[in-house]
Amino acid sequence: MAIKKMSVTQLTMLTAINMLGSGIILLPTKLAQVGNISIVSWVITAVGSMALAWAFACCGTMSNKLGGMGGYAEYAFGKAGNYIANYTYGVAIVIGNVAISITAVGYIIGLFNINPNPLQIGLMTIGLLWLTTFANFGGASITGKIGGVTVWGVIAPVVVVSTVGWFWFKPEIYAAGWNPHNSTLLDAAGSSVAITLWAFLGLESACANSDAVDNPKKNVPIAVLFGTLGSAVIYIVSTNVIGGIIPNAELASSNAPFGLVFATMFTPMVGNIITGLMIIACIGSLLGWQFTTAQVFKSSAEVGYFVRIFAKCNKSGTPIAGMLILLGIQTILGWFSIPASPDGTRYGWIHHVATGNLGVSDQFSTVVDLSVVTNLIPYILSMAALVTIQEINRVLSHKALLNNAIAGVGAAYSYFALVNSGDKALMYGGVATILGFTLFGAVSARFVKGEQLVHPDRVITGEEDVPAIPYRDK
Repeated sequence: MAIKKMSVTQLTMLTAINMLGSGIILLPTKLAQVGNISIVSWVITAVGSMALAWAFACCGTMSNKLGGMGGYAEYAFGKAGNYIANYTYGVAIVIGNVAISITAVGYIIGLFNINPNPLQIGLMTIGLLWLTTFANFGGASITGKIGGVTVWGVIAPVVVVSTVGWFWFKPEIYAAGWNPHNSTLLDAAGSSVAITLWAFLGLESACANSDAVDNPKKNVPIAVLFGTLGSAVIYIVSTNVIGGIIPNAELASSNAPFGLVFATMFTPMVGNIITGLMIIACIGSLLGWQFTTAQVFKSSAEVGYFVRIFAKCNKSGTPIAGMLILLGIQTILGWFSIPASPDGTRYGWIHHVATGNLGVSDQFSTVVDLSVVTNLIPYILSMAALVTIQEINRVLSHKALLNNAIAGVGAAYSYFALVNSGDKALMYGGVATILGFTLFGAVSARFVKGEQLVHPDRVITGEEDVPAIPYRDK
């Protein structure tokens, strides 16, 4: 009996829904701090993301290696490339989980109209990370069912704003908030590119469903491209509609922008309901990403890239030990991202990462910038590997040239996002990446020793300087 597979329309919808998660919830606030001129960044990010999505679709339909982006990178960069792609992606989503938790905290503050101090914000952030980690101990089935329902707490309000919100849109409000800081187009695009890219992170996961769709070589690229395009339209429309409903200064200081716009459009009660739905959606999204993070480390540990403890599972197949280790790392990151206190003092070691502003928004920006920087490393490696992947698959030259040109656009956009992610994010992201190469030295022997063994009869005395004789199997 033939297995019924998804149509290209169904896969396109799935792709869009995967991106329309919690990433957009605090975006209106962050973009309002730049001004409505940030639409320039949206356009640049949309084009760059579609180029990335197309290249990932090409990689996914031609690659025969396991490990997603790590498998793609291995074609051009070998085992070290596979490792560093998986390592930086794992680091990125660990950091991203902290950003999602911060988003939920912002909406909790807005819903209950409370004014916690920076330490309390940090503890609330860490508390949600603990809650969603422990909730995952029940296994993938429970996590998947919860996530499939809660994601609509984000999607539904965003779609409503994008359509019905136009009835409350006022051009004069939008114009007043166009460029509050008198920025140039390039400065405006650069200052908001990291936050707009954050909304699209996860587009690479769309290729994971290629086995579930008919004619994947044709339909996966179509679904990824149009799914990303659909998400871009919804992102751009919803954030700009809000910019024409809520005055810029009020929007820029809000911890729950979607709750605020629904309260303005309808009633405060409706705003509170939307805020509550988005809190639930954030927690559901975080629940799913906590499990996904553990699975990324588990799969890498199973092939020897990470330490074995990440591959250890209980009877239900849940890598609890790995989850607890990752929770410890996220707890530290949550503490490091606590914003400055009103009197200028800081908690813990936060002075190394905070910019000095007070509130959830600053905490969110710090974490998002770092997550984007580390996530871009496997993106760039995958774009570069497409050339080799196509050579191996003997893709026709004119088609390969087109695909490589599109991947070049994706890589150029990735570098633009890197440069504009901030000095501190680049520095800490660079340190995290270099640390990954250091850690690879501890496990690399199991991958390369067969290629680099010297002749077994060779005796190294230290008294001669003769090149080692490579050992070859007969």
